[in-house]
Amino acid sequence: MANRIPEEKVEQVRSAVNIADFIGQYVQLKKAGKNLFGLCPFHEERTPSFSVNEQKQIFHCFSCGRGGNVFSFIMDLENLSFPEAVVKVADFGHIDLPASYTAQSQPAAPKDQQQADLLKLYADSAKMYQHILVNTELGEPALKYLHERGLDDETIKTFGIGYAPANQLLLDFFKEHQSDYQLLRQSGLFIENQAGDLRDRFVDRVLFPIKDASGRVIAFSGRILKKSPNEPKYLNSPETKLFNKRSVLFNFDLARGPIRQQKSVVLFEGFMDVIAAYRSGIQNGVASMGTSLTDEQIYMLERVTDTLYVCYDSDMPGQKATDRALKLLGGNSRLDLGVIQMPDGMDPDEYLRAQGQEKFVQVFEDGKQTPTAFEMQYLKHDLNLQNTPDQLTYLQAVLQQLAQLSSSVEQDLYLNQLVAEFDLDKDDLKQQLRSLVGQQAVRRGGGHSDEPQVAPPPAPAPLGPPPATVDGSTNSGPLSRVEKAERLLLYRLLNDHDVWLRVMAIAGFHFVHDSYQQILVYAEAYFKTHNQFDLGNFTDFMTDSDLQPVVTSLEFMDVANESSKEEIADLVNVIMNQQPLVEQINSKKAELTAAKQIGNRDLVQQLTLALIDLYRQQQQVQRADN
Repeated sequence: MANRIPEEKVEQVRSAVNIADFIGQYVQLKKAGKNLFGLCPFHEERTPSFSVNEQKQIFHCFSCGRGGNVFSFIMDLENLSFPEAVVKVADFGHIDLPASYTAQSQPAAPKDQQQADLLKLYADSAKMYQHILVNTELGEPALKYLHERGLDDETIKTFGIGYAPANQLLLDFFKEHQSDYQLLRQSGLFIENQAGDLRDRFVDRVLFPIKDASGRVIAFSGRILKKSPNEPKYLNSPETKLFNKRSVLFNFDLARGPIRQQKSVVLFEGFMDVIAAYRSGIQNGVASMGTSLTDEQIYMLERVTDTLYVCYDSDMPGQKATDRALKLLGGNSRLDLGVIQMPDGMDPDEYLRAQGQEKFVQVFEDGKQTPTAFEMQYLKHDLNLQNTPDQLTYLQAVLQQLAQLSSSVEQDLYLNQLVAEFDLDKDDLKQQLRSLVGQQAVRRGGGHSDEPQVAPPPAPAPLGPPPATVDGSTNSGPLSRVEKAERLLLYRLLNDHDVWLRVMAIAGFHFVHDSYQQILVYAEAYFKTHNQFDLGNFTDFMTDSDLQPVVTSLEFMDVANESSKEEIADLVNVIMNQQPLVEQINSKKAELTAAKQIGNRDLVQQLTLALIDLYRQQQQVQRADN
């Protein structure tokens, strides 16, 4: 039977791995005060409200409320069991775990069994397809094709590339393993006819596995080997429970680390371009799934970097696609943009094969353009610049672009280029630019100025949590006085053992709200086996994952370091004395309403007097508290 990962081993892994380094794989974190902030990976947001506290080794999102330690982070993000999370964090920290402690040997069930079954189905499919490509005669034509495209065996292995042969094998493979029919239907790996019979979706195609951000295969894209007028060049998996093409970027799992190191990402058009760049050392490249970038994909990139370079084909369709991408990104993202152009109208894969790795890499070092520089080149297409009307058309279009720039230095740089290219008077160009800026200001409602002014750049999103209530919570409504007292007292109880002993000696003490009382019960059990409170250890100790964010949210409260006997006494008083009065008042009010409905005048009078007395007691307690 598998061994449970002992607590001391879990603690070793947690202590050895800095939570900021681990989460930094998924979220670009920036220092703000004593904490680190970034865009939350659990929901879309424009203002960073996801916080990491390195000192306490916890995270908390002030918007969605998620929180916990390094293990709960990856469990929530990737739907892992606790043992799987420990193994993943240990792997990141290069900590060897005995084979008996590996996640595969743990009895813990995944949170979503159907998702786990589909992931295994795709993992098995990917292994089979790659085996056919690399080790069988059936795969030899596809392997030869890939070698001719410049892919060596190591690259094929890295990307998990496979081959689906003409004679269908996948369905028979899963039937032999007695896989569930309904699961096969829902997987997207097969096509179903009206009679309910299944057949392999991918036939005689080189298969590129599509992986999620964690590197798990969730779909395939198949490239046909033999051109056919009735078959698309590429065939992608349909959308399934695992695969939503709007939320996936090819190679994001491998590129995420290099993106963080390079502080930039390169957006390519196709899979082969990404792979060509990867084997040449340009490993921070991704590609969208055959469509324009979606909001979801943009958000994925914004979480890990501030800078994106578009590197599409340099032929005319590629230039048009680049122009569309820049306009889309410019209006919908916070990313700093640039363009990398392949020479001679080639795509990156073609250029690498034609010119070799050294020249290919040189393009990425020396060939970067600003979006404005790209637009100045792009606007020349379809114009004859030896023709005066076309010259005027071009200059007007470029000046419209320059009028949108916020930097006068950048404007001046491009004006100098126009002066040199067309032998113009710079003052004339500046006057024309001034006029265009003024027109844009009027359209924006900004009035008119004699000086060339441009709209200021958008103010950067504030780095830090949204406005919070006194206790550090960002609930949609203000917390009651009682709950504020409960949160602060619970924080003191967990972090100050003297307070713990003092409060636990009070007969009949209990919290009003169930969540805080449940945490208190966990704490009682915890302190029976632990001499002091450790937040990371305690959050693992609690088996109720819903309570972990509650505990971590307490640690982000802005409270004094030291407590006093008076503070604790006041908190206990609010919890034990004020809330019972509230409950009694509500109960009497309900009884009074019922007495009025049945016309019992004596009972109405009796309840009214009792209610008045309760209100008087409540006022006395409030005056004493104030």
